[in-house]
Amino acid sequence: MVQKHAVVDGSNIATEGRSEPSLAQLNEAVASFDQDHAFSLITVIVDASFEHRIAKSERDAARDAIDNNTIITPPAGVIGRGDTFILEVANRVDAVVLSNDSFQEFHGTYDWLFDEGRLIGGKPVPGIGWIFVPRLPVRGPVSRKATRSSQKVDKVVEEVVEEVVEEVNADPKPEQPKAARRGRKAAAEKKPEAKAARPAKKPAKKSGGGRRDDGNGAK
Repeated sequence: MVQKHAVVDGSNIATEGRSEPSLAQLNEAVASFDQDHAFSLITVIVDASFEHRIAKSERDAARDAIDNNTIITPPAGVIGRGDTFILEVANRVDAVVLSNDSFQEFHGTYDWLFDEGRLIGGKPVPGIGWIFVPRLPVRGPVSRKATRSSQKVDKVVEEVVEEVVEEVNADPKPEQPKAARRGRKAAAEKKPEAKAARPAKKPAKKSGGGRRDDGNGAK
């Protein structure tokens, strides 16, 4: 079964078990990872300094891979080096991340790192090859600080939202825009004037205002 998108922390995997990164090791790891998991798409991201840290014999190949977008580098001057870029790409496409890094400073921002299956680690085992296993980020002082900072921001946002809701509920008849008021005024001016009320009719006079004649001359 073809799985979803994967993002490879190239600089981390290329340096696993080494003091300096190796393009050959990175290529081997990505090929083995793809064979084991059959991802629909694998995006490899390395630090901007990657091509300058690898062996001189690999630099031309690395430059070609970067120019062809086989390997991606983050924008120059990005905060957090390549880690920020890696996690944002993975966040956008809901991707699995291949890295042995715990990304502690981002635990408050990308809590999905602790979701099962979202982070995979890998190591080359002599005589066997690359072994990949699901892992969870390691927590530490940096992680706890990042999480506290994120919680404070969430609390402030929640309080602001509550205040806005209270203000809206406290004014059941909010003032309507001027344009709406002008529209109602214009509509009222166009209504036909009410017809003038007709004067009330005078009551009819009664006939024979005197006493009735009984035929005897008496009144």
